[in-house]
Amino acid sequence: MSTNKIVKSTSVIGLFTLFSRVLGFIRDIVIAKLFGTSLAAEAFFVSFRIPNMLRNLVGEGSVNAAVVPVVSDYTEEEKHQDFLSVSNSVMFIALVFLSGITVLGIIFSPFLVRLIAPGFMQNTYQLDLTIKLTRIMFPYLLLIGLTACSMGILHSFKSFFSSAIGPCLLNVSLIASSILAANFLKEPIYGLAIGVIVGGILQLTIQLPYLYRVGFRLKRVRDFMHPAIRLMRNLLIPRIFGSAVYQLNIFVDTLCASLSFIVGSGAVAAIYYANRIIQFPLAVFGIALAQAILPMMSQAASGDAKEFRKTVVFALESICLIMIPATLALAILAQPIIKILFQRGSFGEYATAITSSALLFYSFGLFAFAGIKIMVSAFHALKDTKTPVKIAAICLVINALLNFILMWKFKVAGIALASSISSITQFLLLLYIFKDKIGNVVNKDFIVYILRVVFISGIMATVLYFSWNNLFFGVNEILRLVIVIILGLVSFCMACLLFGSKEKEILLSWISGKK
Repeated sequence: MSTNKIVKSTSVIGLFTLFSRVLGFIRDIVIAKLFGTSLAAEAFFVSFRIPNMLRNLVGEGSVNAAVVPVVSDYTEEEKHQDFLSVSNSVMFIALVFLSGITVLGIIFSPFLVRLIAPGFMQNTYQLDLTIKLTRIMFPYLLLIGLTACSMGILHSFKSFFSSAIGPCLLNVSLIASSILAANFLKEPIYGLAIGVIVGGILQLTIQLPYLYRVGFRLKRVRDFMHPAIRLMRNLLIPRIFGSAVYQLNIFVDTLCASLSFIVGSGAVAAIYYANRIIQFPLAVFGIALAQAILPMMSQAASGDAKEFRKTVVFALESICLIMIPATLALAILAQPIIKILFQRGSFGEYATAITSSALLFYSFGLFAFAGIKIMVSAFHALKDTKTPVKIAAICLVINALLNFILMWKFKVAGIALASSISSITQFLLLLYIFKDKIGNVVNKDFIVYILRVVFISGIMATVLYFSWNNLFFGVNEILRLVIVIILGLVSFCMACLLFGSKEKEILLSWISGKK
């Protein structure tokens, strides 16, 4: 098992994820400028949320967890015919199932809109517009579902480029459609809905040449009883429940944040903006590494247990080397980051204060957020999707209880702190239970490694704190923040080279792409 493959795969996914996140910010800016918070904008956001909720339940994460560990067993050349049969069955079943849901969704759009946004019933124009937009965009569920299946098949062959660039194409489509619709359509919001469908088509289309290259051909399926299909079904169902638990976590956080008489006004927005910042390092590195390493874990899990354990340890060490310093950096620079990115117009000093406090407490759980992704991938590689769901359900209860306890004293920061504590608990529980699978990964060497990373990160944090509070006061704030971040990165790399041994090795492997 070469860590060089992990580094290269993560780099591809991470680079395009970063690009997609930047495009996402540009998309939000364009949509906000053209539509603001108008009735049409609200109609679009609600109508797009409906297929997206279903997508979150059966989308990339769930399908990846079910498809990759199973299809990986058929990637050898001598099993090519089995691969063709299994992958064809996956795509055909997805096509039939998602087509049925799409048709039902279009028919029952009026009921779904009234269920999700009952307040719209007070405005006939807004209600009708939302229903029409929902019917236009519901086929996006079919497109993104087939895209998710394609991604799972390609990830089994360690092919990540097409799936990594897909979200970029969606954002480009939305940006272009917003601008064109504003100039050419009487009701521009319809152009945005069409942009969603075009983006879905682009995301699916870019997968097709790569599917063809690995030998995939879509044919009608007559036998749905292949053992691999039954195994995928057994893996997928618990993963869907896991996604539902995640959605419930978001619901609980939003519900608590909406209680303005307890947490103060603006809490929902503060959590949203703080999460946008947290998602940058998490998506660019944590989620990218989890996606890249799953097929490699799946292959190792079916063979050498020692090699599998080595892969898990390397992933956790890499996560800690990135996320621990990122945690300290976000904690120290939370206020200037929020101020520079968002404080303008209606986003005043109060909004900056509550959002930066949320970011500060979210940052405490950053390493756990990323570590959970790795540990869940490890369980999935062992074809165990039930254990992560059980632990997630326990931590959902912990998160809910902590929300209601901490928000009285810490306001919106208490909601963020509850998420961090529950996530740390979830990560530690996954680690503890995982030792029964292949042995304990948290041994003396791992603990010493973590302590060294904390020490090295502390050096970087000292540089960040001193330079921000004592240097460059006459410089433009954006440039000042950039200079301070660069100083922090340089100090971290130098500390790794001077004081780290394994840290130095891992850092150089990520920089050079070689082990």
